[in-house]
This record gives sequence, C-alpha cells and structure tokens, in this order.
Amino acid sequence: MATSTSSVVFGISVSSSTSLKIRSFRNVPTVLNSHTPSGLNVVTSPHHRHTATQRPLSRNSFRVQATVLQEDEQKVVVEESFQSKSYPENGGGGNGEPPDASSSSGLEKWVVKIEQSINIFLTDSVIKILDTLYHDRHYARFFVLETIARVPYFAFMSVLHLYESFGWWRRADLSEVHFAESWNEMHHLLIMEELGGNSWWFDRFLAQHIAVFYYFMTVFMYMLSPRMAYHFSECVESHAFETYDKFIKDQGEQLKKLPASNVAVKYYTEGNLYLFDEFQTARPPTSRRPKIENMYDVFLNIRDDEAEHCKTMKACQTHGGLRSPHSYTDDACEEDAGYGLPQADCEELTQ
Repeated sequence: MATSTSSVVFGISVSSSTSLKIRSFRNVPTVLNSHTPSGLNVVTSPHHRHTATQRPLSRNSFRVQATVLQEDEQKVVVEESFQSKSYPENGGGGNGEPPDASSSSGLEKWVVKIEQSINIFLTDSVIKILDTLYHDRHYARFFVLETIARVPYFAFMSVLHLYESFGWWRRADLSEVHFAESWNEMHHLLIMEELGGNSWWFDRFLAQHIAVFYYFMTVFMYMLSPRMAYHFSECVESHAFETYDKFIKDQGEQLKKLPASNVAVKYYTEGNLYLFDEFQTARPPTSRRPKIENMYDVFLNIRDDEAEHCKTMKACQTHGGLRSPHSYTDDACEEDAGYGLPQADCEELTQ
C-alpha cells in the first residue's frame, strides 16, 4: 500500500559576497517501500554553470535551485511556502483525490470516494454526539477530543513497528513524525486536564472507551488503506481546528485575562522543541516559536497545532515518502559543501 507526501517548499537566504539562496526543496514522488534516487537540478549564474553541471547525481529526492543574490543580506532567512496537493506529479486534487482518468482508473476513483465518504460519515457522527453531550462544557469537550485525537498516531506506529519487525518495510521518518504528533497531542491533553476537563467520571469513561475502539479501528484501517486512515485523521484534526477556532472567537477577551497554563508554558517555550518542529512537516524547523502570556495564547497555539496536523495528514495521502522536516536542513549542509556555503551558515541553519 502506498502513501505519499506533498511538495514542501521553502527558501533559505544566506549572506556573503556571492550569497547563495536555496529556493526550494521538493520531494520527488516515491513509492512507500521503494527508493527512487534523483539528481540535483541546479540553476546558477553563468559563472558557476559549468561547475554545477558536472556535479554527479545525488541520492536526495528533492531539487535545489541556487541563485546568486545581487544584494548583501545580514542573516539566514527561512521562508515557508507550502501548498499541499495530492498527486503533485499529475496535478490531482486535494484530500487524496486521484487525478483525471488518463492516470488513474475509474475503479480507484470510486474507491477513494467511498473511503472519504465513510470517513466523513464517521466524523460527523462523532461530532453530533459531542455537540449533544458537551454543548456548553468546553474544557470537558476538549479533554474528550484530545484523548481521541492522539490515538491514530499510536495506531500508525503500531502497524509500522509490525512491518519493521517482519522486515517488510523500514523507514524512520514516518515513525518519527507520528511520534512527534502524539507527543504534541499528549501535551494538549495535559493542558485540558490541568484546566479540569477530566474532573467528571463520565467524561473519562467516555473518552477512554472511544479511544480503545478508535485504536483498533485505525489499526485495521491503516493496514487496509493507509490513505483512508490518514484522511480520517485529517477529518478529526480539521474538526479540532474548527472547534478551537470558534472557542477563541467566542471567548477571546475572557481568555486574555486568564494566566497561561503551566504545562503550556513549559511545552511551548522550555520543552523539547525538536519534537515540536518535527510534526510540522509543512514548515522549516525553528520557523515557529510561540509566545505564551495568557490562556488566549495557549488556545491560539493549540489551534495552530491542529492546522499543522491537518497539513501533515494531508501530505501523507499523496504519492511519495514523508520526510522529517529536519532531514532537509541536514541534506542542505551536506550538498552545499560543494557549492561554497560557509560552515557557519550551515550551523546556524540547523540550530
């Protein structure tokens, strides 16, 4: 079964007398259990063109475009430009929908349509239950939602570990990203527990039993169709984003008067920021460093986390192997050794 990732595009500007600006990293689509090496396509100034064209093909599955800047810049600037698209090589639609009939059979289109219809029905059913039980109990609803939302990542890792144990498929990036996602959701859950969202026995009972059922359902779904499992998780994360966004708009002024959660302050400002960057595969590492001064900032960043989860889940549905966002900076420094990128700039980039 094949999963895929969307193009991840961002630029890095470096200062020097002949400063290089790395314009984009782009994943070349690959099947999940295979590796297709790809060379580097380099666009340089005429002065460097002869040297660049003689570089051997690289094993890295992305392209680097280097241009000589005309003006000096004072620091390394990491720019983000992410647009998640399904089947980028064929220009397909979003949410895992296949492209036109010339590259995908009619049967596959119907399979995708059925998968997504089932996911939407299940998500809407759960939303109706939560709306009925937690109409005006926000923190309890968030506790249940976060208990459920973290389950898929454990399920994904369980199946991946099984495949790795049997020697069927081995690749660290997916497991690493999914662990970082579960780590992020765990801290969301800890924040809701600190706010008293788990104070009622009924809420704990409901959340935990739904989580157990959801785990085994996701394991089965992931083994049957990873694309379907990732889309379902995207639907859940999308609902979480909408829920927090509505809460912030309705309670924003009141939240600004409340002190920040201690768990949130430690996680967003003092915690393992490597893992914080790891689950955000749509942006360069270190490009997001939240400030936490009150509860408004806390819920604003939780909402933004859910948006990043949506992007990552959407990327997993596209053709290509999902890569850790940190692997791009590591590869950039390795490749730029032959292009004259100063070692100090590489160190600054990877910090």
